[in-house]
Amino acid sequence: MATTVDSGNQYDRAEEVKRFDDSKIGVKGLVDSGLTTIPRIFVHPPETLSDLKPKPKSVAIPTIDLSGTRSTVVEQIAAASRSFGFFQIVNHGIPVQVLDRMIASIRAFHELPTDVKARFYRRDAGTGVSFISNVDLFHSKAASWRDTLQIRLGPTLPELEHIPEVCRDEVVQWNLHSTTLGEQLMGLLSEGLGLDKDTIKNTTCLDARVMVGHYYPCCPQPDLTVGIASHTDPGVLTLLLQDHTGGLQIKHEGEWVDVKPVHGALVINIADILQIMSNDEYKSVEHRVLANPSEEARVSIAVFFNPSAREALYGPFAELTSPEKPAHYRKFIYNDYMRRFFTKELDGKTLTNFYKL
Repeated sequence: MATTVDSGNQYDRAEEVKRFDDSKIGVKGLVDSGLTTIPRIFVHPPETLSDLKPKPKSVAIPTIDLSGTRSTVVEQIAAASRSFGFFQIVNHGIPVQVLDRMIASIRAFHELPTDVKARFYRRDAGTGVSFISNVDLFHSKAASWRDTLQIRLGPTLPELEHIPEVCRDEVVQWNLHSTTLGEQLMGLLSEGLGLDKDTIKNTTCLDARVMVGHYYPCCPQPDLTVGIASHTDPGVLTLLLQDHTGGLQIKHEGEWVDVKPVHGALVINIADILQIMSNDEYKSVEHRVLANPSEEARVSIAVFFNPSAREALYGPFAELTSPEKPAHYRKFIYNDYMRRFFTKELDGKTLTNFYKL
Protein backbone atom coordinates (compact mmCIF):
# COMPACT_ATOMS: atom_id res chain seq x y z
CA MET A 1 0.00 0.00 0.00
CA ALA A 2 1.46 3.30 -1.04
CA THR A 3 1.73 6.45 0.99
CA THR A 4 -1.01 8.86 -0.06
CA VAL A 5 -1.41 12.56 0.49
CA ASP A 6 -4.62 13.59 2.24
CA SER A 7 -5.62 17.20 2.96
CA GLY A 8 -2.05 18.32 2.63
CA ASN A 9 -0.78 15.80 5.18
CA GLN A 10 1.36 12.75 4.47
CA TYR A 11 -0.84 9.73 5.18
CA ASP A 12 0.65 6.24 5.23
CA ARG A 13 -2.41 4.00 5.09
CA ALA A 14 -0.43 0.79 5.58
CA GLU A 15 1.13 2.21 8.74
CA GLU A 16 -2.24 3.39 10.09
CA VAL A 17 -3.79 -0.03 9.44
CA LYS A 18 -0.90 -1.79 11.16
CA ARG A 19 -1.10 0.54 14.15
CA PHE A 20 -4.84 -0.11 14.54
CA ASP A 21 -4.37 -3.89 14.24
CA ASP A 22 -1.45 -3.92 16.67
CA SER A 23 -3.52 -2.04 19.25
CA LYS A 24 -5.91 -5.06 19.50
CA ILE A 25 -8.67 -2.76 20.75
CA GLY A 26 -11.00 -3.10 17.77
CA VAL A 27 -13.60 -0.56 16.74
CA LYS A 28 -15.25 -0.78 20.17
CA GLY A 29 -11.96 0.39 21.70
CA LEU A 30 -11.96 3.41 19.40
CA VAL A 31 -15.51 4.26 20.47
CA ASP A 32 -14.62 3.83 24.14
CA SER A 33 -11.73 6.26 23.69
CA GLY A 34 -14.30 8.98 23.04
CA LEU A 35 -13.49 9.82 19.43
CA THR A 36 -16.04 11.92 17.55
CA THR A 37 -14.61 11.46 14.04
CA ILE A 38 -13.67 8.14 12.48
CA PRO A 39 -10.01 7.47 11.54
CA ARG A 40 -9.18 7.84 7.86
CA ILE A 41 -8.69 4.09 7.36
CA PHE A 42 -12.46 3.67 7.86
CA VAL A 43 -13.57 6.34 5.36
CA HIS A 44 -14.97 4.68 2.23
CA PRO A 45 -14.69 6.12 -1.28
CA PRO A 46 -17.62 8.19 -2.66
CA GLU A 47 -18.76 5.39 -5.00
CA THR A 48 -19.37 3.12 -1.99
CA LEU A 49 -21.24 5.81 -0.08
CA SER A 50 -23.36 7.21 -2.91
CA ASP A 51 -26.25 4.74 -2.50
CA LEU A 52 -26.33 4.13 1.26
CA LYS A 53 -29.93 5.27 1.53
CA PRO A 54 -32.11 2.70 -0.25
CA LYS A 55 -34.97 3.92 -2.41
CA PRO A 56 -38.37 3.30 -0.78
CA LYS A 57 -39.57 -0.10 -1.98
CA SER A 58 -42.47 -2.19 -0.81
CA VAL A 59 -40.58 -5.42 -1.53
CA ALA A 60 -39.58 -7.62 1.42
CA ILE A 61 -37.64 -10.87 1.42
CA PRO A 62 -39.95 -13.89 1.87
CA THR A 63 -40.68 -15.28 5.34
CA ILE A 64 -41.20 -19.04 5.28
CA ASP A 65 -42.92 -21.07 7.99
CA LEU A 66 -41.05 -24.37 8.32
CA SER A 67 -44.03 -25.97 10.06
CA GLY A 68 -45.95 -26.12 6.77
CA THR A 69 -46.26 -29.26 4.64
CA ARG A 70 -42.92 -30.38 3.22
CA SER A 71 -43.99 -29.91 -0.40
CA THR A 72 -45.14 -26.34 0.30
CA VAL A 73 -41.95 -25.48 2.22
CA VAL A 74 -39.76 -26.94 -0.55
CA GLU A 75 -41.63 -24.90 -3.14
CA GLN A 76 -41.39 -21.67 -1.11
CA ILE A 77 -37.68 -22.08 -0.33
CA ALA A 78 -36.84 -22.89 -3.96
CA ALA A 79 -38.79 -19.85 -5.19
CA ALA A 80 -37.09 -17.53 -2.67
CA SER A 81 -33.65 -18.95 -3.51
CA ARG A 82 -34.23 -18.37 -7.22
CA SER A 83 -35.57 -14.83 -6.95
CA PHE A 84 -34.02 -13.28 -3.84
CA GLY A 85 -31.22 -15.60 -2.70
CA PHE A 86 -32.38 -14.67 0.83
CA PHE A 87 -35.34 -15.64 3.00
CA GLN A 88 -36.34 -15.60 6.67
CA ILE A 89 -37.59 -18.72 8.45
CA VAL A 90 -39.93 -19.04 11.42
CA ASN A 91 -41.03 -22.14 13.37
CA HIS A 92 -37.55 -23.53 12.74
CA GLY A 93 -37.39 -25.49 15.99
CA ILE A 94 -34.87 -23.35 17.88
CA PRO A 95 -36.50 -21.80 20.98
CA VAL A 96 -36.54 -18.00 20.97
CA GLN A 97 -34.87 -18.03 24.41
CA VAL A 98 -31.87 -19.80 22.84
CA LEU A 99 -31.67 -17.07 20.16
CA ASP A 100 -31.89 -14.28 22.75
CA ARG A 101 -29.24 -15.88 24.98
CA MET A 102 -26.92 -16.32 22.02
CA ILE A 103 -27.16 -12.65 21.06
CA ALA A 104 -26.68 -11.60 24.70
CA SER A 105 -23.57 -13.79 25.09
CA ILE A 106 -21.88 -12.39 21.95
CA ARG A 107 -22.73 -8.87 23.10
CA ALA A 108 -21.24 -9.72 26.51
CA PHE A 109 -17.98 -10.87 24.90
CA HIS A 110 -17.59 -7.71 22.85
CA GLU A 111 -18.33 -5.57 25.91
CA LEU A 112 -15.63 -7.23 28.03
CA PRO A 113 -12.72 -5.00 29.10
CA THR A 114 -10.35 -4.33 26.20
CA ASP A 115 -7.41 -6.08 27.86
CA VAL A 116 -9.47 -9.27 28.31
CA LYS A 117 -10.56 -9.33 24.66
CA ALA A 118 -7.01 -8.57 23.49
CA ARG A 119 -5.95 -12.07 24.60
CA PHE A 120 -8.14 -13.46 21.82
CA TYR A 121 -7.05 -10.94 19.16
CA ARG A 122 -5.22 -12.80 16.38
CA ARG A 123 -5.36 -13.14 12.60
CA ASP A 124 -4.34 -16.79 12.56
CA ALA A 125 -7.14 -19.15 13.53
CA GLY A 126 -4.84 -21.83 14.95
CA THR A 127 -6.87 -22.32 18.12
CA GLY A 128 -10.14 -22.14 16.21
CA VAL A 129 -11.03 -18.91 18.03
CA SER A 130 -10.05 -15.36 17.10
CA PHE A 131 -11.21 -11.84 17.85
CA ILE A 132 -10.47 -9.45 14.98
CA SER A 133 -11.67 -6.27 13.37
CA ASN A 134 -12.17 -6.70 9.59
CA VAL A 135 -11.11 -10.02 8.08
CA ASP A 136 -9.96 -8.09 4.98
CA LEU A 137 -8.30 -5.23 6.90
CA PHE A 138 -4.99 -5.52 5.01
CA HIS A 139 -6.59 -6.01 1.56
CA SER A 140 -9.43 -3.50 1.55
CA LYS A 141 -9.42 0.09 0.36
CA ALA A 142 -11.25 1.09 3.55
CA ALA A 143 -11.99 -0.67 6.84
CA SER A 144 -15.55 -1.26 8.05
CA TRP A 145 -17.01 -0.25 11.42
CA ARG A 146 -17.31 -3.62 13.18
CA ASP A 147 -15.51 -6.17 15.36
CA THR A 148 -15.83 -9.94 15.05
CA LEU A 149 -15.46 -13.01 17.25
CA GLN A 150 -14.80 -15.95 14.92
CA ILE A 151 -15.12 -19.56 16.10
CA ARG A 152 -14.63 -22.76 14.11
CA LEU A 153 -17.63 -25.00 14.78
CA GLY A 154 -16.85 -27.96 12.55
CA PRO A 155 -15.79 -30.59 11.83
CA THR A 156 -14.90 -30.28 15.55
CA LEU A 157 -15.26 -27.49 18.08
CA PRO A 158 -12.09 -25.88 19.45
CA GLU A 159 -10.88 -26.95 22.89
CA LEU A 160 -13.50 -25.53 25.22
CA GLU A 161 -10.97 -23.51 27.22
CA HIS A 162 -10.16 -21.57 24.02
CA ILE A 163 -13.78 -20.38 23.69
CA PRO A 164 -14.38 -17.26 25.83
CA GLU A 165 -16.13 -18.30 29.03
CA VAL A 166 -18.72 -15.52 28.72
CA CYS A 167 -20.25 -17.20 25.65
CA ARG A 168 -18.92 -20.79 25.87
CA ASP A 169 -22.12 -22.62 26.86
CA GLU A 170 -24.18 -20.66 24.35
CA VAL A 171 -21.75 -21.39 21.49
CA VAL A 172 -21.78 -25.13 22.26
CA GLN A 173 -25.59 -25.14 22.23
CA TRP A 174 -25.76 -22.93 19.12
CA ASN A 175 -23.49 -25.35 17.27
CA LEU A 176 -25.89 -28.25 17.93
CA HIS A 177 -29.00 -26.28 16.92
CA SER A 178 -27.47 -24.68 13.82
CA THR A 179 -26.07 -28.00 12.55
CA THR A 180 -29.45 -29.72 12.84
CA LEU A 181 -31.19 -26.82 11.12
CA GLY A 182 -28.48 -26.60 8.44
CA GLU A 183 -28.99 -30.26 7.53
CA GLN A 184 -32.77 -29.74 7.34
CA LEU A 185 -32.35 -26.71 5.06
CA MET A 186 -29.92 -28.53 2.76
CA GLY A 187 -32.49 -31.30 2.34
CA LEU A 188 -35.21 -28.81 1.44
CA LEU A 189 -32.91 -26.92 -0.95
CA SER A 190 -31.82 -30.17 -2.65
CA GLU A 191 -35.45 -31.19 -3.20
CA GLY A 192 -36.17 -27.72 -4.56
CA LEU A 193 -33.69 -28.49 -7.34
CA GLY A 194 -35.39 -31.83 -8.04
CA LEU A 195 -32.50 -33.75 -6.43
CA ASP A 196 -32.30 -36.35 -3.67
CA LYS A 197 -32.51 -34.66 -0.26
CA ASP A 198 -28.93 -35.65 0.68
CA THR A 199 -27.32 -34.26 -2.50
CA ILE A 200 -26.08 -30.96 -1.05
CA LYS A 201 -25.14 -32.51 2.31
CA ASN A 202 -23.07 -35.15 0.46
CA THR A 203 -20.73 -32.44 -0.83
CA THR A 204 -19.36 -32.32 2.80
CA CYS A 205 -20.74 -28.79 3.24
CA LEU A 206 -22.38 -29.63 6.57
CA ASP A 207 -18.96 -30.45 8.04
CA ALA A 208 -16.86 -27.28 7.83
CA ARG A 209 -18.78 -24.65 9.76
CA VAL A 210 -17.56 -21.27 10.96
CA MET A 211 -19.42 -18.90 13.27
CA VAL A 212 -18.86 -15.16 13.34
CA GLY A 213 -20.29 -12.96 16.06
CA HIS A 214 -20.30 -9.41 14.66
CA TYR A 215 -20.51 -6.32 16.85
CA TYR A 216 -21.34 -2.93 15.31
CA PRO A 217 -20.84 -0.17 17.89
CA CYS A 218 -22.30 3.28 17.41
CA CYS A 219 -20.52 5.08 14.56
CA PRO A 220 -20.04 8.85 15.00
CA GLN A 221 -19.98 9.38 11.20
CA PRO A 222 -22.17 6.62 9.71
CA ASP A 223 -22.40 8.39 6.33
CA LEU A 224 -18.64 7.95 5.78
CA THR A 225 -18.27 4.21 6.33
CA VAL A 226 -20.16 0.89 6.40
CA GLY A 227 -20.60 -2.02 8.79
CA ILE A 228 -19.73 -4.59 6.12
CA ALA A 229 -19.02 -3.68 2.52
CA SER A 230 -21.09 -5.21 -0.27
CA HIS A 231 -20.11 -8.85 -0.88
CA THR A 232 -21.39 -12.35 -1.49
CA ASP A 233 -20.62 -15.26 0.83
CA PRO A 234 -18.02 -17.74 -0.43
CA GLY A 235 -19.45 -21.01 0.94
CA VAL A 236 -22.63 -23.00 0.41
CA LEU A 237 -25.20 -21.62 2.84
CA THR A 238 -25.33 -18.96 5.56
CA LEU A 239 -27.59 -18.95 8.61
CA LEU A 240 -27.89 -15.54 10.28
CA LEU A 241 -29.31 -14.49 13.63
CA GLN A 242 -29.70 -10.72 13.87
CA ASP A 243 -30.88 -8.59 16.75
CA HIS A 244 -33.67 -6.01 16.51
CA THR A 245 -31.48 -3.13 15.31
CA GLY A 246 -31.48 -3.64 11.54
CA GLY A 247 -28.91 -2.47 8.99
CA LEU A 248 -28.64 -5.56 6.75
CA GLN A 249 -29.48 -4.88 3.09
CA ILE A 250 -29.55 -7.09 -0.01
CA LYS A 251 -29.30 -6.19 -3.70
CA HIS A 252 -32.53 -7.09 -5.47
CA GLU A 253 -33.26 -6.12 -9.07
CA GLY A 254 -30.52 -3.49 -8.92
CA GLU A 255 -31.78 -1.80 -5.75
CA TRP A 256 -30.82 -2.13 -2.09
CA VAL A 257 -33.58 -3.62 0.08
CA ASP A 258 -33.67 -3.64 3.90
CA VAL A 259 -33.88 -7.03 5.63
CA LYS A 260 -36.09 -6.02 8.51
CA PRO A 261 -35.46 -8.01 11.71
CA VAL A 262 -38.24 -10.36 12.86
CA HIS A 263 -37.88 -11.48 16.48
CA GLY A 264 -37.48 -15.24 16.59
CA ALA A 265 -36.76 -15.56 12.86
CA LEU A 266 -33.49 -16.56 11.20
CA VAL A 267 -32.18 -15.20 7.90
CA ILE A 268 -30.91 -17.75 5.36
CA ASN A 269 -28.93 -16.92 2.25
CA ILE A 270 -27.51 -18.84 -0.68
CA ALA A 271 -23.72 -18.56 -0.99
CA ASP A 272 -21.51 -18.69 -4.09
CA ILE A 273 -20.70 -22.41 -4.10
CA LEU A 274 -24.41 -23.33 -4.01
CA GLN A 275 -25.14 -20.92 -6.87
CA ILE A 276 -22.43 -22.70 -8.86
CA MET A 277 -23.57 -26.24 -7.87
CA SER A 278 -27.17 -25.33 -8.77
CA ASN A 279 -25.95 -24.12 -12.18
CA ASP A 280 -27.40 -20.66 -11.48
CA GLU A 281 -30.82 -21.98 -10.39
CA TYR A 282 -30.23 -20.49 -6.93
CA LYS A 283 -28.80 -16.99 -6.56
CA SER A 284 -26.00 -15.81 -4.29
CA VAL A 285 -26.68 -12.08 -4.04
CA GLU A 286 -24.71 -9.10 -2.84
CA HIS A 287 -25.48 -7.87 0.65
CA ARG A 288 -24.01 -5.33 3.04
CA VAL A 289 -24.53 -3.84 6.50
CA LEU A 290 -24.81 -0.11 7.09
CA ALA A 291 -22.76 1.55 9.82
CA ASN A 292 -24.75 1.69 13.05
CA PRO A 293 -25.94 5.25 13.85
CA SER A 294 -27.71 4.35 17.13
CA GLU A 295 -26.27 4.40 20.65
CA GLU A 296 -27.04 0.73 21.16
CA ALA A 297 -24.54 -1.60 19.48
CA ARG A 298 -25.88 -4.00 16.84
CA VAL A 299 -25.11 -7.74 17.19
CA SER A 300 -25.48 -10.46 14.56
CA ILE A 301 -24.27 -14.05 14.43
CA ALA A 302 -23.70 -15.93 11.18
CA VAL A 303 -22.88 -19.59 10.65
CA PHE A 304 -21.19 -20.30 7.31
CA PHE A 305 -21.57 -23.83 5.94
CA ASN A 306 -18.55 -24.74 3.80
CA PRO A 307 -17.25 -27.94 2.20
CA SER A 308 -14.68 -29.80 4.28
CA ALA A 309 -13.28 -31.66 1.22
CA ARG A 310 -11.03 -28.77 0.32
CA GLU A 311 -9.09 -30.59 -2.41
CA ALA A 312 -12.25 -31.87 -4.11
CA LEU A 313 -13.54 -30.57 -7.43
CA TYR A 314 -16.71 -28.47 -7.36
CA GLY A 315 -18.97 -27.41 -10.18
CA PRO A 316 -22.61 -27.73 -11.29
CA PHE A 317 -24.38 -30.93 -10.24
CA ALA A 318 -24.37 -33.32 -13.22
CA GLU A 319 -28.13 -33.85 -12.84
CA LEU A 320 -28.69 -30.14 -13.53
CA THR A 321 -26.77 -29.98 -16.80
CA SER A 322 -27.81 -31.21 -20.24
CA PRO A 323 -27.21 -30.38 -23.91
CA GLU A 324 -30.16 -27.97 -23.59
CA LYS A 325 -28.78 -26.46 -20.38
CA PRO A 326 -24.99 -26.79 -20.38
CA ALA A 327 -22.85 -26.13 -17.32
CA HIS A 328 -22.35 -22.40 -16.66
CA TYR A 329 -19.15 -22.96 -14.65
CA ARG A 330 -15.93 -24.89 -15.01
CA LYS A 331 -14.94 -27.23 -12.20
CA PHE A 332 -12.45 -25.94 -9.61
CA ILE A 333 -10.71 -27.05 -6.44
CA TYR A 334 -12.33 -25.53 -3.35
CA ASN A 335 -8.97 -24.57 -1.80
CA ASP A 336 -8.17 -22.47 -4.89
CA TYR A 337 -11.52 -20.73 -4.54
CA MET A 338 -11.00 -19.91 -0.84
CA ARG A 339 -7.46 -18.68 -1.42
CA ARG A 340 -8.79 -16.21 -3.99
CA PHE A 341 -11.58 -15.10 -1.62
CA PHE A 342 -9.27 -14.35 1.32
CA THR A 343 -6.69 -12.44 -0.72
CA LYS A 344 -9.18 -9.91 -2.02
CA GLU A 345 -11.27 -7.35 -0.25
CA LEU A 346 -14.96 -7.95 0.47
CA ASP A 347 -16.07 -5.99 -2.55
CA GLY A 348 -18.95 -7.00 -4.76
CA LYS A 349 -19.39 -10.28 -6.59
CA THR A 350 -16.38 -11.38 -8.59
CA LEU A 351 -15.49 -14.96 -7.75
CA THR A 352 -18.43 -16.73 -9.38
CA ASN A 353 -17.65 -14.73 -12.51
CA PHE A 354 -14.04 -15.98 -12.35
CA TYR A 355 -15.21 -19.58 -12.85
CA LYS A 356 -17.89 -18.77 -15.46
CA LEU A 357 -17.68 -20.57 -18.79
